Amino acid sequence: MRKKLIVANWKMHKTLAETEKFMQRFPNEIEEVSGIEIVICAPFISLGRLVDLMRGTPLNPGAQNMHWQKEGAYTGEISPLMLKEIGVKYVIIGHSERRKYFGENDVIINKKTTAALNNGLIPILCLGENLEERRSKKTEKVLKEQLYGALDEADPGEEKLQRIVLAYEPVWAIGTGTPAGGDEAADVAGYLRSLLNRKWGALSEKVRILYGGSVNEDNITQFTGKKDIDGALVGGSSLKESSFAGLIKAVFYEGRS
Repeated sequence: MRKKLIVANWKMHKTLAETEKFMQRFPNEIEEVSGIEIVICAPFISLGRLVDLMRGTPLNPGAQNMHWQKEGAYTGEISPLMLKEIGVKYVIIGHSERRKYFGENDVIINKKTTAALNNGLIPILCLGENLEERRSKKTEKVLKEQLYGALDEADPGEEKLQRIVLAYEPVWAIGTGTPAGGDEAADVAGYLRSLLNRKWGALSEKVRILYGGSVNEDNITQFTGKKDIDGALVGGSSLKESSFAGLIKAVFYEGRS
């Protein structure tokens, strides 16, 4: 059975002081929670301190991006070796905001996914269509191109494939307060799993698939209650201890009911 996974994406929020304040309170908010993996993807400047603050807690540190090279003349970039050295475990790859604002395409995302796997990091590979593509009924075409494009050279055998996390984040739903419906998101997650199955067979059942796009504690179980959805990639609702803890506890108590 796949373990539930909830990932916070703080984006360009929280100073180091704000990160420390969050971590003073948040672990206590989720003391009763078990059986759910929780990841916080913070800005680069806070990651080293976040790793220290997470020791002795059930939380895992994640980065929001990385370069695919181990080192080199890439001003302003962070390498997978740098992330590994400070204890980072997860890294978000191909977020829609990276695609939209920084010109990342499937070729770049392929290199980053491959580098993450080769350096022992767990990539959270983001996939999703924009509003125009959705209206044109191109969702499946876009997702197929993004998924296979990202994994084309990654050569994910059994060990690597099990480490990949997919995050379906419909671009048209992010930050709008209007998420996809639970059934709609479940259909897409099922389609992504079928794409994995075509190439890697039964191993596809071991890959965790998340939903991301205006999730909160009131609607999260509409998604996590579905067969092929194993958790969520959470943006705005992860910025406050109370709202993020409430979301996690909603998933926890749903699993116990």
